[in-house]
Order: sequence, then C-alpha cells, then structure tokens
Amino acid sequence: MTYCVGLYLRDGLVLLSDTRTNAGVDHVSTFGKMHVFETPGERVIVAMTAGNLAISQAVINLLSEGLESGEGGGEAGAAETLLTVPSMFRAARLVGRAVRQVFATDGPTLKAQGLSFDVSVLLAGQIKDRNMRLFQVYAAGNFIEATEETPFLQVGEHKYGKPILDRVLTHDSDIDDGIKLVLISMDSTLRSNLTVGMPLDLLVYRRDSQRIELRRRISEDDPYFRGIRRRWSAALREAYQSIPRPDWD
Repeated sequence: MTYCVGLYLRDGLVLLSDTRTNAGVDHVSTFGKMHVFETPGERVIVAMTAGNLAISQAVINLLSEGLESGEGGGEAGAAETLLTVPSMFRAARLVGRAVRQVFATDGPTLKAQGLSFDVSVLLAGQIKDRNMRLFQVYAAGNFIEATEETPFLQVGEHKYGKPILDRVLTHDSDIDDGIKLVLISMDSTLRSNLTVGMPLDLLVYRRDSQRIELRRRISEDDPYFRGIRRRWSAALREAYQSIPRPDWD
C-alpha cells in the first residue's frame, strides 16, 4: 500500500509520498510514487500514485508517451502528454483517460485472476498563466479538486494521517507549516501501518513560480524528520497527561 498527501495552500503546494510497495510479507520493495513533469519557467506538474504498482506504472508511461488527443482544438492524431496539455484541468482529464485506457486493456484479465483494478492519483501543479490546482483521480477516471475550504487531498492509507490535517491545516497555512504538517501526518501513518514505509519523497512548489522550490528524499536518519517524530510523540504524551482524569466516580 502507500500514503500520499497534497496540500493546496495560498502560497503553493506541499506534496509528500512514501515509497513502500507490499506484495506480501516476503516481497516488500521500494518504488518512487512521485512523478514529476517539469518544463522550468513554463510548467510543473506532479503525479503521485497509489494502488497496484503495475497499473500505476502503466498509467504513468501513457502520460509520458502520450495519448491521442481526444479534446476539441487538438490536432487530429496528435499525442498529448502532461508536458503538452494547455491547462491543469486538461491534465486531470488526460490522467482520467489514461486510467480508463489501462482498465480497458488490463481490467478483464485482472478480473479473471480475481484481482481488483486498484489505482488512484494525486495530480498537482501549475502551467504558466493558468491556475495552480490539485486533483484526486479515481480508478474510474473521474476526479475531484481541492479547494480553499478543503485544502488537502490524500490517497492510499490516509486515515491515520488525516486527523492532524483536519484539526490544524487551513488554506492560509504557511508553506513551512505545511511541510511540518505533512511530515507529522506521515509519521502517524508510519507508526500505525506497516504497508507504508521510508524513504519519503517531499516536493514544494511556490505559486506562479513554474519551478520546483524544494525536492528532497527523506531517509530514516534525516535529522529534521527524526526530530519531528521525537517531539511530536513527546507533545502528544504531554497533552494526554495534562488532561484531567474523569470525576464521574
């Protein structure tokens, strides 16, 4: 399994994914789930994937190699990729088409083997002179979008890392605070679910910059992340101990 989270903030995007792939207790591997499509000065688009690894890789390969344009205004027969789409909405539509194409190819075989078609994608970024956006694409190829009222989206094992985001995050949160929050959210998930694992991939994009501000692979021995884990655990214990015991007796 996996856990990916994206924050849609006033000043930019904060994106984080783990790298563990689990096909059974004796087959645990590390695969990057954050895929970057960048033309510096013109666009930054990031896709983070969860679900069946083979399906996810097939979808990303289609997005890289291109799908025949199915949108109005496109040149007949022209291949469209995440490096050529004119808007983030069209990018989300393209991801949905890629998912449906992989389903059409592999879905019947998976069903015959008793396997479900399991894939979801967080798609985030900005194209020059267009709006910065964050989408979640489902296995059916349809999608939803983050808003100022709902400024984060998650895929994979999201339930353990959701409470801290629900309680603290707002669209106006500072990017540096956003980095802290996604790392705390990930730490909560790592502690409660063994199918999510290190190392982590972190990316920060600042609105209207059309370039990546920060991209970092975070390992077990990263000093800042180790500090986050230690101090968050201590803060939770202190908060728990400070709450009065019930006086119902």
